[in-house]
Amino acid sequence: MRLLVLFLVVPIVEIALFIQVGGLIGLWPTLAIVILTAVIGTTLMRAQGDRAWREIQTSFGEMRDPTRPLAHGVMILVAGMLLLTPGFFTDAVGLALLVPRIRDAVMRQVAKRVTVTRVGPRRDPHRPPYGDGVIDGDYVVDHPVAIGRA
Repeated sequence: MRLLVLFLVVPIVEIALFIQVGGLIGLWPTLAIVILTAVIGTTLMRAQGDRAWREIQTSFGEMRDPTRPLAHGVMILVAGMLLLTPGFFTDAVGLALLVPRIRDAVMRQVAKRVTVTRVGPRRDPHRPPYGDGVIDGDYVVDHPVAIGRA
């Protein structure tokens, strides 16, 4: 139901804003603003998307939780889609999502409503994850080194 309301309200708000702004400054300046925000937004989105991608790769490389950079990456993608959609309201929301502090606030609000459940068998935290901790394997010495030689 919320999505239906969203799909009805947003276009009505955009049309109303186009009429108001177009009446104040004229058709061509209004269209120029819409095109300019799309170009600027796309440039900002690309730069922040690159930064978010590097942060995701770093978090994986350092074995850190990638939740925050992934969430930021998704919000930057949504911001880009909103900025490419013609309209003043969607541009304002898209530009707002390009601000890291606003993305953090959105993430906190979403996190309050999300429940994480563990799927799979529970394991004893005091035991190694696989068997008794012994890993069986074979090896071959390619270059034997004489003991005692330097």
